[in-house]
Amino acid sequence: MNSARRPVRWLVPLVLVVVWLGLGGAFGSYAGKLGEVSTNDQAAFLPQNAESTKVIEQQKAFNQRETLPAIVVWTSSEGGDVSPAQQKAATATLQSLKGAQGVEGVPSPALPSEDGKALQGVVPLSPDLGEELGEVLDEIQVAVDEVPDTRAQLAGPAATQGDLGEAFAGIDGLLLGVALAAVLLILLLVYRSVLLPFLIIISSVFALGIAGAIVYVLADNDIVRVDGQVQGILSILVIGAATDYALLLTARFREELATTSDRAAAAWAATRGSFGAITASAATVALGLLALLLSDLTNNRALGPVGAIGVVCAVLTTLTFLPAVLALMGKAAFWPAKPKSADADTGGHGIWRRVAHWVDTRPRQLWIVTTGVLLVGAAFFPGLQSKGVPLDELFVNDAPSVAAQQTLGKHFPGGSGQPAVIITDAADQAAVQKAATGTPGVADAQVVTISPGGEPLVVDGLVRINATLSDAPDSDAAKEAVQNLRDEVHAVDANTLVGGYTAQQYDTQRTAEQDKNLIIPVVLAIILAILIVLLRSLLLSVLLVATVGLNYLATLGIAGLVFEHGFGFSGTDASVPLYGFVFLVALGVDYNIFLMSRVREETLRHGTRQGMLRGLIATGGVITSAGVVLAATFAALIVIPLAFLAQIAFIVAFGVLLDTIVVRSLLVPALVRDIGPTVWWPSRLSREPDADPSAPGGTDTNATAKAGS
Repeated sequence: MNSARRPVRWLVPLVLVVVWLGLGGAFGSYAGKLGEVSTNDQAAFLPQNAESTKVIEQQKAFNQRETLPAIVVWTSSEGGDVSPAQQKAATATLQSLKGAQGVEGVPSPALPSEDGKALQGVVPLSPDLGEELGEVLDEIQVAVDEVPDTRAQLAGPAATQGDLGEAFAGIDGLLLGVALAAVLLILLLVYRSVLLPFLIIISSVFALGIAGAIVYVLADNDIVRVDGQVQGILSILVIGAATDYALLLTARFREELATTSDRAAAAWAATRGSFGAITASAATVALGLLALLLSDLTNNRALGPVGAIGVVCAVLTTLTFLPAVLALMGKAAFWPAKPKSADADTGGHGIWRRVAHWVDTRPRQLWIVTTGVLLVGAAFFPGLQSKGVPLDELFVNDAPSVAAQQTLGKHFPGGSGQPAVIITDAADQAAVQKAATGTPGVADAQVVTISPGGEPLVVDGLVRINATLSDAPDSDAAKEAVQNLRDEVHAVDANTLVGGYTAQQYDTQRTAEQDKNLIIPVVLAIILAILIVLLRSLLLSVLLVATVGLNYLATLGIAGLVFEHGFGFSGTDASVPLYGFVFLVALGVDYNIFLMSRVREETLRHGTRQGMLRGLIATGGVITSAGVVLAATFAALIVIPLAFLAQIAFIVAFGVLLDTIVVRSLLVPALVRDIGPTVWWPSRLSREPDADPSAPGGTDTNATAKAGS
């Protein structure tokens, strides 16, 4: 090597490291600032074209300012009837809140329930309180607690939003800390190295910082809308993806170091050798996420570009910062462990030699048994109910707003405080009101008036009717009542609109079903196209997509059993199956890409049989480690006490492990081994005879196990 060129060779990685250190220092804090530009107002994420969304726009004209209602419910401390004196005190307390911080308009008087055992009042709050909402609710709680000999609770949209804000408060610190600690522990166990795990963690944190900065700017300029769920998934996705890609790169770097003492050359060879698999893998996830832009749900459309940005940043740090650091450190990165020669190690650590032998000698039995196991799990898939999560299951822990809503439902009609909102032509008001009152599941329907008991309030020729539902607003019965209500009032006036909380839940559920039917085929087509380009095989690409699809169905089937009988969930949010599909299929294909890109590389030199066995041995350890890391990072979502994230955490963590251990390790290798060279159809590899292990120059399974990569 020319000595004049040597300083230049080290200058590039040195500059890259310095640049990334600067970027990390400048933007690293943005991942923790996303809460400043995120919102947990669920009304902001409704379907764009739904009837309930149109109602939100029209009903603004009936209020001087849009409000967020907090519903106060009082019950007697003794369990008996509330007294007139207590009702008077409660009304006085509500009126005293007029003009208080965050209170918008005039609170209602305290009204008794029909059974006489509870009082109810509404405090209208400003919808723009943001992080101050919790403080305002605390002040209201202190005030209403002063009513003598009563127990006061806060329910309604404001209380629910306040509990959501408290639940998401741990995203910036607790979630990220748990995820990074889990990844660090696994890396320390895998590599038995002190330095390398920290280098990989630093690389993933840099990726998260850059992604956070980009998303912050987009959200601050209202280009994307971010909530706590999107923020949490972004952190987990970036940490998991960056670590997975880093594991693949460092495994190749370790192999190269075993054959050369040139650190820079080893880093370049490792980057070149893993570039195709990493970029193809990232493309499947990023494009799969971008397919969510086809959704009519705002939070789905937000997750698409936000997640794709995170994946791109993960690839960027993996292919620039990490190779630069490895080039500068060489074998010292693995200290105190020492990279062994490929012949001595092969990445198999013994177990992958045995797995390869099993695949080689019993391929047909193996793929039949593993397929049967997955089919058994998939048989339970129809049992997974995805009709939405009732309010009492929204939080994993005991949220105050849930208990308050339950108290409210005991003493008042189930839909009290969250009525169905009907917007209709003033000329049809009487007929529409009569139709609404006669609808099964509707307890009462009252037109909004200029003053109590006065004339109807008419705005632009329209009136507003509030229909109180008989059942809890998040129940299936209430959603059915909304559907019936729409049928009845549309028969009177086709232009009448029905919205409100229950209608929003109903519309969101229907939209999620439509999104799933549209987006799933698009994601499958994207992944299939990427696999065909990467592997140059139509048959193998179809097989890989089919195996990860079967893994998805099996995972959701088992999740349905666990959710119902283990966690006590009656169902999942309507978007959970779609999120599970995007993450499981895209990430599941990742591991097959890691495996089969290496298998194709080996097949070009050794034939299909040897290529499959050598590729399995060489990548078995690193892909399994990557799967465990990704499962652990997604499992960290359980620290946020929300059913939606807990369900996503289980589905992705369990599904990734099932894919890594069963599909990628056994099913796919066994299928490729059994089908033989034909699996590469229509590429030229499918027309080349495979090596005969008994012929001169052939290799038996034991020799393969020793050969490695």
